[in-house]
Amino acid sequence: MTDRYDDIRPYRDSEVSEVVAALLNDDEFIDTLIALRTKYIAKWLPRFVRFLARRALRKQLSGVRTIDAFQALVKPRLDRVVAETSIFSYSGVDKLDSQQSYLFVSNHRDIVMDSAYANSVLVSEGHRTAQVAIGDNLLQKPWVSHLMRINKSFIVRRSLSGPKQQLAVSKQLANFMRDAIDQNQGPLWIAQREGRAKDGNDKTEAAVLKMLSLSRDKSSEKPDEVLGRLKIVPLTISYEIDPCDVLKAQELIVGAAYEKAPFEDLDSIARGILGAKGHVHLHFGSPLDGPSLSVTDAVALIDMSMVENFQLFKTNFWACDALGITAPTAMADRAKASITKAEFMARFDGLPYLERQRALQMYAQPVLNWMAIHSEA
Repeated sequence: MTDRYDDIRPYRDSEVSEVVAALLNDDEFIDTLIALRTKYIAKWLPRFVRFLARRALRKQLSGVRTIDAFQALVKPRLDRVVAETSIFSYSGVDKLDSQQSYLFVSNHRDIVMDSAYANSVLVSEGHRTAQVAIGDNLLQKPWVSHLMRINKSFIVRRSLSGPKQQLAVSKQLANFMRDAIDQNQGPLWIAQREGRAKDGNDKTEAAVLKMLSLSRDKSSEKPDEVLGRLKIVPLTISYEIDPCDVLKAQELIVGAAYEKAPFEDLDSIARGILGAKGHVHLHFGSPLDGPSLSVTDAVALIDMSMVENFQLFKTNFWACDALGITAPTAMADRAKASITKAEFMARFDGLPYLERQRALQMYAQPVLNWMAIHSEA
């Protein structure tokens, strides 16, 4: 039996066995896993290594029949990646009810790890894992789509032909998310904007919240009542080091004319997962509930939460210094660092001037946002 969300929803338990079989039979998926671990051996003995990898993976997945079982298999590997690539901390989750379904609206810096860190915390604190929004631009390969949807991702469709189709799929997405919250299916995670904040400026796009408002029941709800019922919780993630900083700077320099290489997003995913990130902090804000919440007010509240709860590291202040920006000295002195200033600045050695400036601006922007708010106070 089909339902109106079949083309965007995460997979169900009844579909897991079929999806696992598809992944095991996908040579490109197997080769990608091999490349992350033993690329030099695989170069010389590709068929043999693929055979061994597939056999080992089949054994690991042999008992996986449910989404929870798949995530339980992934969790130790995620925990290892978190421990090996970052010094992770979090706050605010203790104020949330583990039996409630919240809509987490997060700033967006990394394609996979933003939501992965959130789910790591949720599991550790006894909450259900979140269903995670992911753009269809990232699902160009069948194995990527399978892997994301078996891990509780739902699809945000962006490859559309016109305004009517855009409105229809936006309503479908809004209703899917509203139903998940109303039926207490567990938390949801969505980015505050389309695409990562490559410039370091965590600003909520009103279009995201307007989309959510499309779930309104016009016969019984006023326009400003929808958002207050979605139990929106701002999430703020802060990275001391961005493994994709130089790539982002290069893309920003080219601007709208930038054309991504085929499957470039997969390279960014790998860098984001495996690259050193230093200190990473995730803050769970307070729910934005109430009888009435307009899009304008929600945007302002989320943006304020992002600025106030962004953890500034020495890398942010070193970038300010390099750009000639005068930042609060006391804050800079208190900020954490896992690397030296020389090591940080060496990341940008050899870059053209404009790329270097763009990369540094990305790190400096959260400081500028904090200064802008507190200069108005």
